[in-house]
Parts: sequence; C-alpha cells; structure tokens
Amino acid sequence: MAEASESKRQIVHILVGALALALRYLTWWQAALCALGAALINRFVLPSVAPTIFRGGDFGALGRSGIVIYPLSVTALILCFPARPDIAAAAWGILAAGDGFATLIGAHVRSPRLSWNRDKSVAGLLSFIAFGAAAGIGLAAWTRDVVGPVPAWWVLAAPAIAALVAAFVESAPLKLDDNISVPAAAAAVFWSLMWIDEAALVAGAGVAAGRLPLAAVLNVLVAMAGWRARTVTIPGAIAGACIGTAVFAGTGWNGWMLLIAAFLAAAVTTRAGHARKARAGIAEARGGRRGPGNAIANTGLAAWAAIVSIGLAAGHARFAWLAFAAALVTAASDTVASEVGKAWGRRTWLPTEARRVPPGTSGAISLEGTVAGMASAALLAGLAWQLGLIGGTMVAIVTVAATIASLIEGVLGATYESSGVLNNDALNLVNSAFGAVLAMAGVWVLELRP
Repeated sequence: MAEASESKRQIVHILVGALALALRYLTWWQAALCALGAALINRFVLPSVAPTIFRGGDFGALGRSGIVIYPLSVTALILCFPARPDIAAAAWGILAAGDGFATLIGAHVRSPRLSWNRDKSVAGLLSFIAFGAAAGIGLAAWTRDVVGPVPAWWVLAAPAIAALVAAFVESAPLKLDDNISVPAAAAAVFWSLMWIDEAALVAGAGVAAGRLPLAAVLNVLVAMAGWRARTVTIPGAIAGACIGTAVFAGTGWNGWMLLIAAFLAAAVTTRAGHARKARAGIAEARGGRRGPGNAIANTGLAAWAAIVSIGLAAGHARFAWLAFAAALVTAASDTVASEVGKAWGRRTWLPTEARRVPPGTSGAISLEGTVAGMASAALLAGLAWQLGLIGGTMVAIVTVAATIASLIEGVLGATYESSGVLNNDALNLVNSAFGAVLAMAGVWVLELRP
C-alpha cells in the first residue's frame, strides 16, 4: 500500500512538470504568482482533498515538506531567471522528470546499489540523467523562442550537463529534500553556462585541448605521489587526478599551482598533531587520507569554474578565475582552521549556543583555529594574486569572503549536520560556494562605486 502511494506521488510529481510548458506564454510575474499559489493550495487545500498523496513528515522540518517545497522551488527558479524562462522551465523539467523517474525506476528495477549511498541504485541514477536531460532539453527548446537567440548547442548541452550534476547531487546521502537540492544544483549549472561566449569557447577549447596531454600525465603522477604519501585513498587519488587535469586544462600552470598549494595546506594541517587528535577520537578517518567525496566537495566547484572559464570572454572570465581562487582559498583555509583548532585549540566554542564544547564538535570554533584559518586564507589569496589569477585589490576581499564563509559553514554544521540534513562533504561544498559568491559579490560592489 505504501509503495503504491509513493508511486502515485511520483507520477503526480512528474506530471506537474508539464505545467512548465506554460512558461512560454506567461510573464515572469504571472508564472511566479501561479507557482506561489500552488504552494499555498498544496499546504492548505490538498491535505483534505487528496490525503493519499501525502506521507508522514510532509509538514515537518526543513527538507521534509516536499509537497510545499516543490512549488516554492519553482517560484524561486522563476524569480532567479525572470528573463530566461527557458532556464526556469528546463530546471523544472529536470526536477520533475529526473527526480520522479529516478525514484520510480529505482524502486521497481533491480540493479546494484551506489557505493556512496546504499539507499540509491545505479538504475535510479541513470534514469535521472536520461529522463532529466530529455525533459530539460525539450522544455528549453520549447521556451527558446521567447528568450531570443539561444544557440542550438546550448539548448542541448546545458540541460544535459545540469541533469548530470543534479543526478549526482540527488544521489548524495543527505536528508535535505530533493526539491531543494536538485533545482539548486541545476540552476547553478545553468547560471554559470549562460555566460558562455561561442567565439571564446572555440578559441579556449583549442588551448585547453593542447594542455590536456601534459595535464593528464602530470596529475596522474601527483595523484600517485599523494597516495604513496598516505594523504589520499585510491578513489580519492583518481578523483584528484581528474580535478587536477580539469584545472590545468582550464587555467594552465597558474591555477594548477594554486590547487596544489591549497591541497598541501589542507594535507599538512590534517596530519599535524594527528596523534593528539587520535587520542581525543577526533582525527580524520583512514589516518587522514582524503577520499573522493572530500576532493569533490573541496575542489569540485573550483574545477567547474576553471572549465567554464574556457568559454568566457575576458570580462566574464576574470570573475570565473576569481570564483576559482576564492573557492580553493575558502576550502583550504576552513580545513586549516578546523585541523589546527582540533589539535591545539585551548577553548572551543559553539557560536550558535554560546557555550564551550569539546574540540571536534561540528560548527565549533577556537581562537587558534580561527587565526590559522585567516592567515592561511591571506597567504593563499596572496599567492593567487602573484600567480595572476586575481588582482591585488581582490586579495583582501577573498580573505574576508573565505573567513565569513567558514563562519557560515560553522553555523550550518552546528544546526544541520547532527540531524543528517547536511553531511561534512555537503558542508564543505556549501562553504566553498559561499566563499566564491561572496568574493564575486564583493568585487562587483567595489566596482560599482564611483
């Protein structure tokens, strides 16, 4: 009975996505009002009209009220892209078809479990990618004429990439509602790809292709050295090699050197004071070796910025390089702060509750760790400047952005990690994203000043 009810829910979830077709005819404010009205109906009318499509916890805490969050997420997509209904429609399609079919097929087709989340299956993941991409491409093509000249390659490539990224986000072992994580991931991909310049992409792709052979050889060697030095696991080394290759192809030697510096800063402080951390039971698992999840969470966003920068004109490319540098600086400095605090922090505080807690508590901060984090952020930001990735005026902005992002991550960790809504890898990814966004916003505001 419960399985049949869940299947009905997913069918409704998928069919509601067909309403994205209306975005071709509605203005952005009309569409937003309709989506917001749907959220109100779902909250106050449907429980009495169609109670069978609800399940326990639908009106619980954050991440557990999908029947309302779904239309609210659609509202957010429309408001974030008022001039691009094709993006709002495509992201909606990925949410509806990708997430819906992943659950349906994953529950009814036997296939191996995913290694990183035993509650999800390979069949579900592949279904998400296939149906999400198909829906996204179809809806992007349907609403394309409203936007104006949108290249055919973009209509095909952007939704497919967004569906791929959203599929892996959906498969992560989190309690955060998919109606939040999936459209957020898809929207982030679409936003970054909407700045692609076709002429710049053609020229940049040629340069990146020329770098690939050296990038691949170099990063395989570095990954092997990292594994032999016991800083990464074998899967972590493979993930790191892929990320390093992408960074080198997109930014050349300069970006790759910042990546290596950030990795070394994190690796050295993770191993420092390891015996003391181990005695306290707060040392990193696997003797401090980093796995693929950690590599993706801490450097995946930077790698994406490096890849996107290949297809950007100079004016936009500098913001991609800024995002790249800020994401790396933020992730590395946060790790330094955490590891130094765990090893040598004398007084560890939980800001959300204004009380002392044991070292290693999620979201806790110490004076020693905070100072170390700020110092490492300043040094790495200075290195990014010397490498030509950011301007000299951006060093302070990146340092401040990294520090603020780490404090935000601490609050989120203290609030949501213990409940499983977000895990450590998700927090690290959010942390690097905050650092990149804050840095770009800071430079943008600075340049607006007369």
